[in-house]
Amino acid sequence: MFNHIVVGSNDIERSKHFYGAVLGVLGVGEPFQHRAPSGHLRLFYRHDGNTFCVSQPINDEPATCANGGTIGFKCGSAEQVQQFHDVAVASGGVSIEAPPGLRESDLGSMYLAYVRDPDGNKLCAIYRPR
Repeated sequence: MFNHIVVGSNDIERSKHFYGAVLGVLGVGEPFQHRAPSGHLRLFYRHDGNTFCVSQPINDEPATCANGGTIGFKCGSAEQVQQFHDVAVASGGVSIEAPPGLRESDLGSMYLAYVRDPDGNKLCAIYRPR
């Protein structure tokens, strides 16, 4: 369904450090760096046919996070969810909501961890046990 997801950053080098570490947990390599015709720098992380982009806002306004928005990253195990969380916090992110762990709901069992990146974007690491 999705081709790409873009989040804004007020400090692209800080974001490169954060997302390089966090997405590395999922096996994502170094980003492709691109300078838009406007001169703004963007980082494209490509993995398994998907693209996650971090960009300086093209309109030159400060980057802000979406209120109510969450970007979920699929993990291969509960351990990988925990590692995603721990690396995010060690790389300048903030742990939010309940501690990483198993949640039971009418949507099924999910192992979840929530963090905010250095610009405030809400990220979720999720593993659905079978």
